[in-house]
Amino acid sequence: MTTIDPDLSPRHARQLRLPGFGPAEQRRLRDARVLVVGAGGLGAPVLSYLTGVGVGHLTVLDADRVDESNLHRQVIHATAEIGEPKAESAARRMRALDPAVHVTPLTQTLTVDNALDIIAGHDLVLDGTDNFPTRYLVSDACEILDVPLVWGSILAYAGQVSVFDAAGGSGVTYRDVHPVPPRPGEVPSCAEAGVLGMLCGVIGSTMALEAVKVLTGVGEDLRGRIALFDALTMTWAQLPVRRDPSRAPVTELEDLTLTCGLPGADAGDAREISAREALKRQRDGALLVDVREAEEVAGGMVAGARHLPLGEITEDPAAQQELAGAILYCAAGKRSAAAQKMLAGVGIEVLSVADGYPALVAAGAD
Repeated sequence: MTTIDPDLSPRHARQLRLPGFGPAEQRRLRDARVLVVGAGGLGAPVLSYLTGVGVGHLTVLDADRVDESNLHRQVIHATAEIGEPKAESAARRMRALDPAVHVTPLTQTLTVDNALDIIAGHDLVLDGTDNFPTRYLVSDACEILDVPLVWGSILAYAGQVSVFDAAGGSGVTYRDVHPVPPRPGEVPSCAEAGVLGMLCGVIGSTMALEAVKVLTGVGEDLRGRIALFDALTMTWAQLPVRRDPSRAPVTELEDLTLTCGLPGADAGDAREISAREALKRQRDGALLVDVREAEEVAGGMVAGARHLPLGEITEDPAAQQELAGAILYCAAGKRSAAAQKMLAGVGIEVLSVADGYPALVAAGAD
């Protein structure tokens, strides 16, 4: 049995009894400086378990505030903390769990101007954010600073986890897996596609486990692999990944907030109609178009509607011309509004259904 170092807290006794995990590994955790970007669904289990395992210095960055709609999955926050900054709410819970852990909450947005300064000095970064501009920004900054990154992502019933490490120009980063940022509105958000709180727990806990492996050297972490989880079948798969030899190393940060991720159009720019009016116009002969992805429409779509994913619309001028006068819908109205705005920019007038497919179903769509 491993002898527990008297300088280490008794709260870690159970993990110190593990084969290969002793006082030296615990000291590595205690001395580590870790940045967690996002105190939401993934950040909640990440921050809780990294605090519990004894990571000595944790920085939590999140510019958002706690909302009631967060609480079913962001279990580090409480109802009484609705309206408070997430970083401060999370830090309070972390300090209550282990007062010996040094917690630094940052209630600011990560930008191209501050990312390098914020990440510098940390031994590891964990990215649990839900938007593409921040994912690319975190990965690029970590590549420039040569800091390893644990990345996780969830959507609907699926999740992914990996460890990205530029390794001085020889390792895999987020850009090797996703070289081209998605266009605005091309990928649904969790708000549109939905997400189960328990999935956040599975993926976030896995991210925390990978962080411990990276920091201590115990086991084999996910460098060079992406772990894929399917909650509906309760199965894991692994996808090998490698660095693109033709990709030039990242040397400066790029602001992608205007060219990828979600949106959509501003509310004032979108030509929206109600679901009830959309169905009436469909009965009168108007073309109704579902711009969701194939896996989304597998769960149902409006009878008589045409399926044309947003990605195809943005890439195919011929398809765009066929949509003149059509009515578009998606899962919640954001992607169809984005498509409406984009098409208006090339002289093609369409309409977008406010609140998307659920509103059409509620209005009596077959």
